[in-house]
Amino acid sequence: MTTPDPSTKALTNSDFTEVKKPFALFGEWLNDATEAEINDPNAVALATVDPDGLPNVRMVLLKGFDERGFVFYTNFESAKGTELLSAGKAAMCFHWKSLRRQIRIRGPVSPVSDQEADEYYRSRARGSRIGAWASKQSRPLESRFALEKEVARYTAKFALGEIPRPEYWSGMRLVPTSIEFWHDRPFRLHDRVQFKRPGPEEEWTTSRLYP
Repeated sequence: MTTPDPSTKALTNSDFTEVKKPFALFGEWLNDATEAEINDPNAVALATVDPDGLPNVRMVLLKGFDERGFVFYTNFESAKGTELLSAGKAAMCFHWKSLRRQIRIRGPVSPVSDQEADEYYRSRARGSRIGAWASKQSRPLESRFALEKEVARYTAKFALGEIPRPEYWSGMRLVPTSIEFWHDRPFRLHDRVQFKRPGPEEEWTTSRLYP
């Protein structure tokens, strides 16, 4: 009698592979990460592409999600911002090592509404709002002192009252056309489930992928 290989145990019984609603599953995994990860469970690698087709990737913080998509904020005059506005598409990758999970997301991006951006901007610490004015993000900086001088200038300018949101600072929403959930398994026999749709208003199709 052949002894079953332990590496294949429960490969066909992983509950998340049967889920049909990707946003609900994302919410469950993000909640798990919030409990398990020490720092920034909402940190995500964001990939863009420059005019020459060369990819750029950096970590950002997810600031909201719902059925409309995944929201983060940036300076539109930064390298990230100009690439997002130019290409109109991006990709994300969440990795929660403590949970041995990963989620990959791809799709078009577009700016959030002014009202949504204003509400989030007002929720930020006062120093962060000053920083949005002081930092010419991604552009050359002659010294740390030059940055601190700009911070001091805008701190004085906005010493009293509300600090308005700069026109060039806002949010982007990635509307997924593809979401892949990945869970580590022994001997690299991982579980992978991909949700795809042709466009934001279309129905999802689900595929299980080889690891």
